[in-house]
Amino acid sequence: MAFQKPSHSFTKIHLKGLRTTSLHILFALSFTVFINTFSFAQELPKNDTKILAQQPKDSVVTPLDSILKPPVNLKEIDSTKKDSTKKKGLLEATVKYKASDYVSLNQREKKIYLYNEAQVLYQDMDITAGIIVIDYSKNLVYAGRLKDSTGYSQRPVFKQGENIIEPDSIVFNTETKKALVFNSRTEQQGFKVYSPITKKENDSVYFMKNGKFTTAEDEEDPEYQFVTTKMKMVPNKKVIVGPTYMEIYGVPTPIALPFAFFPMTKTQTSGIIFPSFGEDSGGDRGYFLQNGGYYFAINDYVDLAVLGDYYTNGSYGLRIENNYAVRYKFNGNLSFRYENLLTSERGFPDFSQQTVYNIRWSHSQDAKSNPNSRFSASVNLGSSNYFQQSINQLNQANFLNNTLASSVSYSKTFQGEPQVNVNLTASHRQNTNTGDIDLTLPTLQASMSRVFPFAPKNGTKKGAIQNINFQVNTRGEYSIRTNDTIFGTSEMFDDALTGMRHTIPVTTNFKVFNHFSVSANANFEETWTLKTISRFQDLATNDIVTIDQNGFDRFLTYNVGASVGTTIYGMYNFEDEEEDKKIKAIRHVMRPSVSYSINPAFDQYYETYDVIDADGTTTEEFTRFENSLFGRPGNRLSNNVGITLGNNLEAKIRAKDSTQTEAEKIIILNNLNFATSYDIAADSLRWSPVRVSGGTQILNKKMSINFGMTLNPYALDSNNSLINTFNVNNGGSLFRLTSANMNMSYTLSNDSFSGKDSKDDDASSNQAARSGGRTDDLFGRSQDFADKRLSDDDDKKKDNEEENNEFYNYKMPWSLRLAYAVNYSNTRRENTISSHSLMFSGDVDLSPRWSVGASSGYDFLNQGFTYTQLRFERDLLSWRMNFSWIPFSDRSSWNFFIGIKSNLLKDLKYDQRRQPDLQVGN
Repeated sequence: MAFQKPSHSFTKIHLKGLRTTSLHILFALSFTVFINTFSFAQELPKNDTKILAQQPKDSVVTPLDSILKPPVNLKEIDSTKKDSTKKKGLLEATVKYKASDYVSLNQREKKIYLYNEAQVLYQDMDITAGIIVIDYSKNLVYAGRLKDSTGYSQRPVFKQGENIIEPDSIVFNTETKKALVFNSRTEQQGFKVYSPITKKENDSVYFMKNGKFTTAEDEEDPEYQFVTTKMKMVPNKKVIVGPTYMEIYGVPTPIALPFAFFPMTKTQTSGIIFPSFGEDSGGDRGYFLQNGGYYFAINDYVDLAVLGDYYTNGSYGLRIENNYAVRYKFNGNLSFRYENLLTSERGFPDFSQQTVYNIRWSHSQDAKSNPNSRFSASVNLGSSNYFQQSINQLNQANFLNNTLASSVSYSKTFQGEPQVNVNLTASHRQNTNTGDIDLTLPTLQASMSRVFPFAPKNGTKKGAIQNINFQVNTRGEYSIRTNDTIFGTSEMFDDALTGMRHTIPVTTNFKVFNHFSVSANANFEETWTLKTISRFQDLATNDIVTIDQNGFDRFLTYNVGASVGTTIYGMYNFEDEEEDKKIKAIRHVMRPSVSYSINPAFDQYYETYDVIDADGTTTEEFTRFENSLFGRPGNRLSNNVGITLGNNLEAKIRAKDSTQTEAEKIIILNNLNFATSYDIAADSLRWSPVRVSGGTQILNKKMSINFGMTLNPYALDSNNSLINTFNVNNGGSLFRLTSANMNMSYTLSNDSFSGKDSKDDDASSNQAARSGGRTDDLFGRSQDFADKRLSDDDDKKKDNEEENNEFYNYKMPWSLRLAYAVNYSNTRRENTISSHSLMFSGDVDLSPRWSVGASSGYDFLNQGFTYTQLRFERDLLSWRMNFSWIPFSDRSSWNFFIGIKSNLLKDLKYDQRRQPDLQVGN
């Protein structure tokens, strides 16, 4: 036996320097261990049971560690007859090997020994082990551990690409292509399997005996695992297990299955979606199955999920969910929901039936796919009372939605001089309280970019003449106003309006005295319509008759105006050379502006008719364009002088960081605006109300405050009607406050004090936004605990766990969202607060694995709490437990869930809930 000098450098073996059979063994070994990376098992076939028969029944299968001679029972693997016509194997690349202690080629025993830190490399295959023995006379390859006084070390590790397997030992027969793997540990898609014996039957079937599998992160001490007598695996296709029971921390439980099937593919596959079970304990719909159905993995670009709900009283629901995406081009999703709701039982006097539906579609296009054209869609339409009446848990947080809105648009840009933009849009807006629907099917808009006819070919534009420019804009609409009671019928088109407006704005701007900006404008508008009216008195009945007349008609209007404005800067310095004050300076920026506009009276479009009654004959005026889609032409001269004043207030303060030399700038008022106008041509009430609006951000920009008010200078008479008398001349103040409002929003979290930006962009928020709801959880959170798409991201918790103890959270993540709103009305001396409420939502992690949350509010006007939702979540390592509770209101309900996190075993769950007490028609 000749020993080579120990070396860590690789030794190369070429085809000419080694027998083909031994090289074939290495090649086959790489293929076998690669497959074993995905190994699962079943009981060994009967014709191979004699391999294990030589061991006592109660003995533990011992791995082949530090093998120098093949064991007796492995000769059975080599019992196949050899074919004399066997072809020689070929290697496609060089085989490299090394060992820390020695590499020995024994020609007498026909073996190659690699001892201590042995490694074999072939193409993308990498095998490391304490010892590797290649017996090319028996067509066997062994890889095992080393044993010393402290135990075992250098367990075999096989790597090929991203796949890794770590058994105690491997035995492979290159002729029969069968193999035994002892104490194998492998993982596929989070599915971790341990088996004392794994047998490779052929290239596509693998068996295991007395195996265990789990999705727990701790493989040595898993919090749960499933124990099975036999397993069978078809790589990248499926895993089938026989009788199986669950262990929790090694303690057997009565939870058992006679068999189970697991699809194990890296690509999306079709399959059954198991429903949630429960009872409508708060109503009379009986037991139910909810959110169950089938998932269709159509291809890499499109999928489809068909889900349904069923109640034992006959109520049912249907959901169709579709997602599609083409990378770098577009993506979107489509959803259709339908529910047939029954109350009580057929034949009973309190029986009622109602159907509701909802359609949602979202489509977005990659901006780079086609810069000159774009298609987008955001659709949310259906029954006005869908979210109020739906009994599906997904819609719990959206029942407060009072508006459904949709928009589907296509835009196209035609490059050139001038550039032309064309946009085609279909829109929909629906009031869920009244059921009124406004549709435009469609709206066509076309615009031409600004043209400067007097601009120089080179250089900048100067003066009023060179800055003259004009545009051409066109807008056409087909508008429908209807109600959801007749939506989808021919009746909804009876009052449809069609119209088109062409606008040509001409503007210019220039400087005066270097500090004043002057702009002048003229607008020409022509409106087309296909429906006009005629009006007269029917002398037979004395009724006023209005007749709709179909046919093309048009009217032309125009107006001119000009404005002048400037910017005034004011600075007040608090700087003192002897004293370092916190406030360094305050800057006040004012932007006053005065405008003047003339709107002529277009009397030529007005007609008169006589009205005869008991008092005599009177003349009434009307225009045939009264019902025009874009409004009627004006018949009153208007000369308006507009006055606006914008303010911005900032301050410079001493920086908190003493090492900074520059002062820190803060905003006191983002804006404070005043606006009013004076109509010179008006006979009375020439001054319009003064409108005040403002806003700011405080607390490091975490709190936003916006406010507004309307101040009317005119007084009211005894009937609370506006009169042409200033309020101050009527014994009142200079202005009369007619309305006011204030809104505040505040977002705060533990990251607010660490300089990090807190983000709340989970799937439940996106679900609420798609339904037209809020994304800040102030109205609660849509939750289906059995569906991980609507659960919080577990990665956020893992980041926190890295910095916290398992049982104590010294960095306690939390978040708080507040929204305050108050509105005041005093138009006709009501002097009332029309609305006054505070909404809040928050979450806090009490420990790394316990978190609680709440969404609620208080209505100060009605003195009561608004819709309230309490949330509790417990992270049980591989499991999760959730509890959601709506404690009061007519939608009182709760939901409890406990289940495994892994997608492979997520159907192993317990889900119990109490449905809201809803009555159809409410």
